[in-house]
Amino acid sequence: MRLVERLAELLAPERIVGRVTDISPDGLLADGIRGLIVDLDNTLTEWQSEVIPDDVQRWLDALKGGGVSVCLASNTHNRRRLERVASKLGVPYVQGLPKPRKRCFNRALELLGLTADSVAVVGDQLFTDILGGRRSGIHTIMVQPIHHREFIGTKVSRLFERWLLNWFGKHNLLPEENR
Repeated sequence: MRLVERLAELLAPERIVGRVTDISPDGLLADGIRGLIVDLDNTLTEWQSEVIPDDVQRWLDALKGGGVSVCLASNTHNRRRLERVASKLGVPYVQGLPKPRKRCFNRALELLGLTADSVAVVGDQLFTDILGGRRSGIHTIMVQPIHHREFIGTKVSRLFERWLLNWFGKHNLLPEENR
């Protein structure tokens, strides 16, 4: 296998959307997705925030009401904040097993009680959320970060992400609707 194809296999998201709220609960179920492993910072909330925007809260409620389970997976070092957000949302969480390690995603699958083929990872970063999901055999959905404020290391990785996403698009290695 060519290096280019292997790189895309590991890092190209299977779907890209603007925000989590662009992901339809009915569409997930129609695709056989019954669970989501969702990143916290800049996916559901602004970086280091505990405030869930109203539209995101309505989306999460629609997921749970429609039969789609949710588990949070975050690399945050603030475990208490993650616990409070997960408790407020009424969902399990994985922390301390950093993404993109497979153990993080396997633990989330255990908490959801689902197999990789019925779950999708939703996150805003290629090198944590998408890479970990792809390595674990889980469908991947990349969202645009909801805010520009973030950890300095993430800002640096964004430069490489943008370059890779552009490159994947030029070489038809992204889903057709995202080229």
